[in-house]
Amino acid sequence: MNQPIPEPLRFRKGFVLIMVALVTLLFLAMIQGYLVALIMAAVFGALMRPVYFWWQRRIGPHPMVASGLTLIIALLVIIIPAIFLLGVLAEQAQLVIGNLAPWISEQVSNNSNGPQALPEWVPFHEQLEPYKATIGAKLAELASAIGNFLVNSLSAATRGTAAFFIGLFIMLYTMFYYLISGPEQIRKALDYLPLSPEDRDRIVEVGRSVSLATLKGTVIIGIIQGILGGLSLSIAGIPGAVFWGALMAIMSIIPGIGTFVIWGPIVAYLLFKGDTVTALALLAWNGAVVGSVDNVLRPMLVGKDTQMPDLLILLSTLGGLSLFGAAGLVIGPVVAGLCITCWAIYGRVFKEWLDAPQMADAALDSPAAATADPGDSE
Repeated sequence: MNQPIPEPLRFRKGFVLIMVALVTLLFLAMIQGYLVALIMAAVFGALMRPVYFWWQRRIGPHPMVASGLTLIIALLVIIIPAIFLLGVLAEQAQLVIGNLAPWISEQVSNNSNGPQALPEWVPFHEQLEPYKATIGAKLAELASAIGNFLVNSLSAATRGTAAFFIGLFIMLYTMFYYLISGPEQIRKALDYLPLSPEDRDRIVEVGRSVSLATLKGTVIIGIIQGILGGLSLSIAGIPGAVFWGALMAIMSIIPGIGTFVIWGPIVAYLLFKGDTVTALALLAWNGAVVGSVDNVLRPMLVGKDTQMPDLLILLSTLGGLSLFGAAGLVIGPVVAGLCITCWAIYGRVFKEWLDAPQMADAALDSPAAATADPGDSE
């Protein structure tokens, strides 16, 4: 028989819980401006841990030196090129979007048949003729809205503000110590949760596996597809090739369609202009090479790691972009991976309660229950 908890002890435990919750909320509110930097430090630190261990095997047990060298590699290979690319991308996004809306309005309202007719390549152009002004305005608004969303998502990394550089410093500083003892510190933090050791290890291992598999299977492959697609557009003379390549990298997360959403209309536009050779070259390159990158590289990069469903990858990436800006491309899939892990733990912890209704239904449907005399229970 369980002994009742003494009133002073119950009060003390309740007070401690309230105190911890209030202080934690205050602390999170205080550092909320740097939470993205801390999450990015953990993500990049997890990606660079193999490099950290490689340095340790080469230079011996000098964790701080190995972490510093790994940080230099991350700066030169990932972070500095990413910042430079974001700057170029924001500049081209503003240029392309600034010209795109007027161009759409012009294409809708003008063609060779006269200034008042819709272009002949528009489906049902005769039926849509009375609504051409509305169509042009709405398409221009849509283009401007998409462009503003992208530009705003990139603005924090391209303004060069003090807050951005402080966040970058915090990310690098945190990443330095994460490389040395990050996973161990995470496990110590999880010790304060009322979870079994198996569930704590599951959070770390499954969360790491799902997150890394998703990052390798979407971000890295998307970047490769964006680079290959952007290069083809640049060679073809399409303005804003970096911008369109970045869009191809983002759209590559959509299963089945992917980068075609971007290069398909560009190919169609070149065909309508009469530039058939360039259009067919882009079609062949993007259809055969860029489109096959996913099938070739995904098994090599992801391996045996657990990967999220394609729909969840799409939703988490777009949701991450809207919530965290450009960093959401990385943070969104990581959060979704942790969400899958937490639900898996929920299913394991509450398995008995979740199975109880099924067991009850099975008992009611059994032949013994069907033939039992109701009076036997009295």
